[in-house]
Amino acid sequence: MYDVATRIRTLDLLADGRSMNSVSKETGISRAAIRSWIKRVDPLLNPAAPCATPTNAASYSYLLGLYLGDGYISQPPGHRVPSLRITCDDKWPGLMDSAEQSMRQVFPFNRVCRARKAGCHDVKVYSKHLTCLFPQHGPGKKHERRITLEDWQQAIVDAHPWEFLRGLIHSDGCRVTNWTVRNGKRYEYPRYFFTNKSDDIRKLCTDTLAKVGVQWTVLARGCDPFNVSIARKASVALMDEHIGPKY
Repeated sequence: MYDVATRIRTLDLLADGRSMNSVSKETGISRAAIRSWIKRVDPLLNPAAPCATPTNAASYSYLLGLYLGDGYISQPPGHRVPSLRITCDDKWPGLMDSAEQSMRQVFPFNRVCRARKAGCHDVKVYSKHLTCLFPQHGPGKKHERRITLEDWQQAIVDAHPWEFLRGLIHSDGCRVTNWTVRNGKRYEYPRYFFTNKSDDIRKLCTDTLAKVGVQWTVLARGCDPFNVSIARKASVALMDEHIGPKY
């Protein structure tokens, strides 16, 4: 009999791309035992099984929003398994914690770590199923190619719209305080922005905003309508209730 920690460590080695034979030799656990453990857990850990929809749909919806904003999937030469990286500014440690937590919930048996870069960290996870779970991956920049959700992804976003919006705002959005002068008196008011060059990703954002009752407008800088603005009081209150400022 093996304890839970031993089983998790063994499955973690497999999730990192190791062969069952090498894991069996390293751990001293028979391949028959390892195969039986694989069949009992999430199908994502079964190398022979096709990718399945995530069991933690809410965390996936948030992680999908982060990925569409500041995430990318890569597999450098010599790496057997691709990695998903979410780049987080060091000014927002709470965002890094949320990104890491969502990865751990979506990939409970995979290693999640942070890689330091100049002024930011990459929160990353390795999994051979990343391109199945994030089929929007492809060559080139996101705004230079078509971005659409698969039916199963749209079903998750429809079930957890605020988590998806929270991921988008945490990646490519912000909450600011604007001001204006009326009759010689200064007025301040809060406002949310979502900025992304991809027409498709902005539409995913605005379609989801409309579904949850948030009114939005497009604020163009020059001739480029890259900015989705939310300024109406009732809509800002909804955003504050479900999203709030980054921290």
